[in-house]
Amino acid sequence: MEKTYHGSCHCGAVKIEARIDLTQGTSKCNCSMCTKARNWSVSVKPDAFRLLSGKDDLSDYQFSSHSIHHLFCRHCGMRPFGHGSLEQLGGEFYTIALACLDDVDPQELIDAPINYCDGLHNNWWNSPAEVRHL
Repeated sequence: MEKTYHGSCHCGAVKIEARIDLTQGTSKCNCSMCTKARNWSVSVKPDAFRLLSGKDDLSDYQFSSHSIHHLFCRHCGMRPFGHGSLEQLGGEFYTIALACLDDVDPQELIDAPINYCDGLHNNWWNSPAEVRHL
């Protein structure tokens, strides 16, 4: 069931709103970026995302294919969301860090299915052999 969630960075400078259906699945990836950040996220289409405040407080980091903007608050360093465009994902998208949602019920996260991606080997559509550390 789709629901509107609100999120923020740690210091509160960046605030977001997104319509998310957690029952449709979340993602954890083993690429170098996601592993170091212990990222657990969900992707939404652009019309389901809204930046409420903090546009000028964001810095951008890109690596590898430069297809995703890994945005972070320049004050506290948190990454509440990012955005990009990949044909394999249906075009433009926003990715929301579930840990930055301020009003999600922990039971919703417990119940949310997790899809594991083998980004480390550019085998994104398959699960890595080991996921316990993610």
